[in-house]
Amino acid sequence: MTEVLISGGGIAGLCLGLTLHQIGVPFHIFETSRKIKPLGVGINLQPSAVRELIALGLQHVLEDIGVETKDYGFYTKTGLEIWTEPRGRHAGYNWPQFSVHRGRLQMALYDSLLERAGQSCISTGHRLIGYQTHGDHITAEFETETGARRAKGALLIGADGIHSAVRAQMHPNEGPPVWSGAIMWRATTPAESFLSGASMILAGNDTERFVAYPISNPDPVTGLSTINWIAETSVDPTTPVDQEDWNREVSKDRFDHVFKNWNFGWINAPALIEGAETVFEYPMIDREPLEQWRHGRATLIGDAAHATYPVGSSGASQAIVDTRVLGAALRKHGATIEALDAYEAIIRPIVNQVTRANRARKGPDAIMQMAEDSCAGNFSLLEKTLPYEKRAEHAENFKKLAGLDIETINTRPPIIDLA
Repeated sequence: MTEVLISGGGIAGLCLGLTLHQIGVPFHIFETSRKIKPLGVGINLQPSAVRELIALGLQHVLEDIGVETKDYGFYTKTGLEIWTEPRGRHAGYNWPQFSVHRGRLQMALYDSLLERAGQSCISTGHRLIGYQTHGDHITAEFETETGARRAKGALLIGADGIHSAVRAQMHPNEGPPVWSGAIMWRATTPAESFLSGASMILAGNDTERFVAYPISNPDPVTGLSTINWIAETSVDPTTPVDQEDWNREVSKDRFDHVFKNWNFGWINAPALIEGAETVFEYPMIDREPLEQWRHGRATLIGDAAHATYPVGSSGASQAIVDTRVLGAALRKHGATIEALDAYEAIIRPIVNQVTRANRARKGPDAIMQMAEDSCAGNFSLLEKTLPYEKRAEHAENFKKLAGLDIETINTRPPIIDLA
């Protein structure tokens, strides 16, 4: 069988490599960076994704690098609880939810892949220039330090993120990602865990919010955990801003004044901001849902296929599930166009719904603005204006939309059954 070519060595590309190795499909990963490095900050992995990582034999990795999330709560901008629910096994799922450092997860996947498949399965320093799809194969051309390199394969999988070169060739007139007007400042700070000790919280509303959760267990000496946090504010998306250097290190004075009074006793946002060594600025961006991912013998997975707002922990989690569904299709149909179509038919309709829901602020976090609107900011009235039953209904509706409700996850057969 001719190799499956994978463009991108991030979480999606590495998980696909591990999956293809597991099912015996030859592959090769081409990564733009000269060296795989632990980039990013905290992410959450839903039980649906954790199940697939465990199926790849990586449970010990997750337990080593992550924190099993116990609960997920939404709060007003004054720190009043709106809605909290248990997560993972604490909620009744058969698998846990984990909070991890994205970079540590990426390096763990990379190390596991090299251990299983060998160093020869990945080429770094390869930037995709373009591809040509043919009747029985596909060729991809890469730029390297020593000149151009052409690779031939059965299929090309674009796992190259929100700025995907594969997607850009498929849709040359699409333009840059769409900015919502929200800006996120992200960092980590050593601090004591809060609430249950493994809680994830979101406080605020649609224009000002603060997110925090631990991504390490307490240090046995200091008792401090690494707390991942996000401070977010929104402006009119037509406001002129310099977008040429997003994802840059910035000074805290760009935003810390907004959250100076957000000390709720059980969590102290100003102290977390002050205690961070380095803060990075990110835009809240996504891409328009596509009506087709496949072009000839090429397709897309992860953010290259469905970049969405970071709501409901659906980014990395969905990328991992993508790789397993694609792997199952390849196992059934071989490295063929039929496999790509089968994968897309399962995943694309669901993730397009999620992207649109997140963009319309109908994700689980919408409960914060709903609460504020219902009582016109007088949170003492919240129990009357937004009853518990309404909050529960909202939370469950998004899970069902995204296919993340307990019944769906627990009763679904294995995506790849190796028995």
